[in-house]
Amino acid sequence: MIKVIIVDDSPFMRKILRRIIENEDNIVVVGEAKNGQEALECIYTLKPDVITLDIEMPVMDVLTALRKIIDTFNIPVIMLSSYTKEGAQLTLKALEEGAFDFIPKLTNIFKTEGQAFKQELISKIKVAAESKRRVIKPNKSNKSKPKVTHMCVNNERFEYLIAIGTSTGGPRALQDVIPLIPKSINASIVVVQHMPPKFTKSLAERLNSISQVDVFEGEDNLILKRGCCYIAPGDFHMKVIKDNDVYKLKLDKTPHVKGLRPSVDVLMESVAKIKDLKIIGVIMTGMGTDGAKGVIEIKKANGYIIVQDKESSTVFGMPKAAIKTNCVDKIVPLNRIADEIIEIVGV
Repeated sequence: MIKVIIVDDSPFMRKILRRIIENEDNIVVVGEAKNGQEALECIYTLKPDVITLDIEMPVMDVLTALRKIIDTFNIPVIMLSSYTKEGAQLTLKALEEGAFDFIPKLTNIFKTEGQAFKQELISKIKVAAESKRRVIKPNKSNKSKPKVTHMCVNNERFEYLIAIGTSTGGPRALQDVIPLIPKSINASIVVVQHMPPKFTKSLAERLNSISQVDVFEGEDNLILKRGCCYIAPGDFHMKVIKDNDVYKLKLDKTPHVKGLRPSVDVLMESVAKIKDLKIIGVIMTGMGTDGAKGVIEIKKANGYIIVQDKESSTVFGMPKAAIKTNCVDKIVPLNRIADEIIEIVGV
């Protein structure tokens, strides 16, 4: 039985969440708290497996509460986040501090019992519980690194196209990869991170502030540049196409793939069709199997595949699915992914 504590200052939201969670077999809400201080007191006595934590709380600010929960109890925390820009930025900070994952609240509170929300909440609670003894503590070494602005106007040709796919644990994991890639890398980088709109923009801004390469949220018809990185925007599939002698991003809202948009498979399958560049595919931490089909297509196109290992993954679903394709060239810990890319590509 998975034991959950709900932390939210809204009695109505606590009631809704309890109803959703307890409608599922093998999950039970063992306690509720209306702020972080109450949550810490509950944890001592109730010993939950997973905690849901509202992004906005009174008495104790959410980041302080999160740090205390992780440092003292090492329990996975799922954030409930608002769709505002401020909510997205605070959510990213929470993920940096070690939150397991997040779920955006719906704009209409009365839709929170919608099927998609329920499925996502239950799925993430189950995965978090399975990973409870493997909470990956954040690496804070990149947080104070100054940004050198280049504005990404480099028209120099590049030989490599690097496609990265990630999901649960990805926002934090990307901070251990992208900032370590030098601006002079002989490549352009495209990334799918499963996140909703606004969250991907905040992620791109955060990565840009601590990286040597310039990081952008992808836009339709944007021309790829050497030494730049592009994050697929939430709720859009992102592809790479060749247009005359340049490479461009194409965004669309074609149907979700495996319930996802953006999709790693969609990005990697498009990248595999680029015949005059050398391709590297990277699959990192995440739930599900997205990216497995894309890995196969990249390998068919003589690309090189790197996968994050189990020990350093928050969730080993996507890497495991990629490994099962028998198309993987290298399995490495998170702290070796950037080195592996640099070694292959050169600068």
